[in-house]
Amino acid sequence: MAEQRNGVGLSRWGWVLLFTSTTTMICCALPIMLVALGFGAVSAAMFSNFPFLVTLAHHKIWLFSGSAVLLLLAAWALYRPGRACPTDPVLAAACERADRWNRRFLIVSAGLWVIGFTAAYLSLPLLKFYEKITGG
Repeated sequence: MAEQRNGVGLSRWGWVLLFTSTTTMICCALPIMLVALGFGAVSAAMFSNFPFLVTLAHHKIWLFSGSAVLLLLAAWALYRPGRACPTDPVLAAACERADRWNRRFLIVSAGLWVIGFTAAYLSLPLLKFYEKITGG
């Protein structure tokens, strides 16, 4: 039980985070990137062959909100005060290794979430602002 509270059991957070932040990339950032690179037909084919992408895109507010809550909970679990690894050398090594991987998963997941959020919500306003200041 102490192992789960001290980091070893928290490795499941990494997979949950990676899954939720990757769905934000697939639903929102990937199609925009494909269209921007001139692969609009690939994006259209993806949406027609994988209908769940349309569902994800329609519910992107819930998708981003849920994944943001999970990211915040994971960050709290990894950085909360009073968190320590066991004193047993074997358990301490496993705890430190799991902690290191969880932090990496958190950073990658947060990066994916930011990219997806930027593509879904900020790219159009930024483009309009850029056109406004350049006069184009």
